[in-house]
Amino acid sequence: MKQLLFIFTAVTLSLSAVAQETKKPAKSRKEQKRDKVNALARQEEEGNVAYKKHFLFGAKLTSDGYGVFFEKGKAKSVKKATLFQLEITERKHTKEEKETYYATQTTPFIYGKLNFFYPIKLGVQQQFLLGNKSNKNGVSVTANVGGGLTLGLLRPYELQITDTTGQRRYIKYDSPDSLLFVNSYLDQTVSGPGFGTGWNGLKFTPGLYLKPALRFDYGSYNEMVNAIEVGVCAEFYSKKIPQMLYNKQKQFFFSAYFAIMFGKRKGR
Repeated sequence: MKQLLFIFTAVTLSLSAVAQETKKPAKSRKEQKRDKVNALARQEEEGNVAYKKHFLFGAKLTSDGYGVFFEKGKAKSVKKATLFQLEITERKHTKEEKETYYATQTTPFIYGKLNFFYPIKLGVQQQFLLGNKSNKNGVSVTANVGGGLTLGLLRPYELQITDTTGQRRYIKYDSPDSLLFVNSYLDQTVSGPGFGTGWNGLKFTPGLYLKPALRFDYGSYNEMVNAIEVGVCAEFYSKKIPQMLYNKQKQFFFSAYFAIMFGKRKGR
């Protein structure tokens, strides 16, 4: 009986030792992520696209304004993708300068400004992979080239004036009020427009645009998109855009921009 008990104990201890030796420690989240990245990298080396779609939102600063945009991307291959984009910006004129009525504290206004100018762009870009360092430092570099349609929204710039009797009204640069619009600061209290003014007088000017850019994607094998982009944009409209009084009106606009973007990738 003692011999059987000894044999049973020895076998149990041996099996326990073997189990401890063969049991692998659980991988950390960092190791799991690294293994996933390596697997996706190998997949793309074999010509298979890791993520076939992405959706992102972004904000941009331009040399003459600012804007926001939405993008939907679809990969054609490891090195090529098609980007569908919708963008709205506000373009400022280089001569814009805010002033405040000297007699009282009022909302600042821009003397001679005729219209707010909001270009809305709908276009397509082709994306080409230039370099991919995702396994080393998490950055891929792409060149994006394309363009599309742009629609220039012109919102009249309306000044709020208060005459000597205390009566307030909004005026814009049109036939009835053009003289008063130019000289209102002489004997009136002048205040800048609020965001809610001018929308009932919107005008539209169509055009075309071209936009080349470089994009730096931090972690292209991650599901979340974190990227920055630098580029230029050229726009041509069907007629001249009136932005400022006493300044030459233009049909062609050229600007540089810097953008940040966040989004998500999908395998299918």
